[in-house]
Amino acid sequence: MKKLQTDKKNSPKKASPKKSKAVKKAPAKKAPAKKTPVKKVMEVSASQLLARELAEMTLSRKATDVRILDLRNLTTIADFFVICTAHSDTQVKAVADAVVEGSKSIGERPWHKEGFLQKSWVLLDYVDVVVHVFLKDTREFYSLEKLWGDAPVEEISDL
Repeated sequence: MKKLQTDKKNSPKKASPKKSKAVKKAPAKKAPAKKTPVKKVMEVSASQLLARELAEMTLSRKATDVRILDLRNLTTIADFFVICTAHSDTQVKAVADAVVEGSKSIGERPWHKEGFLQKSWVLLDYVDVVVHVFLKDTREFYSLEKLWGDAPVEEISDL
């Protein structure tokens, strides 16, 4: 008879004792975290800041009924209209001049100016913001607030 040679490589393996699987426990439930109140921060665009500054400049020459119309969701003509009333053609020019000079002091210049000869409606176009300085009757006639009636309106007053 031949002897069987067994080498370690081919030798039958002994069954190793099975390791018991550890039972995983569910993580302990934590108390719900307290929610800290979140303050909503209203972002103000550069054009909105410009509109407010230009509106304030109209008040320096006693313009009345100053309003800012937010047109951003309605048209691409401009982001904002600043509309104000003057009570004489001299005041129309004074208000418009105050806005032009004031805007230069903050580094802005109107892209287009119109109406300085007639002095019943002066338009100052700053691309994203358009300033309208009206005589009272002219403002009532053109009624831009009604035309853009869907626009949110911010009233500016001299406090």
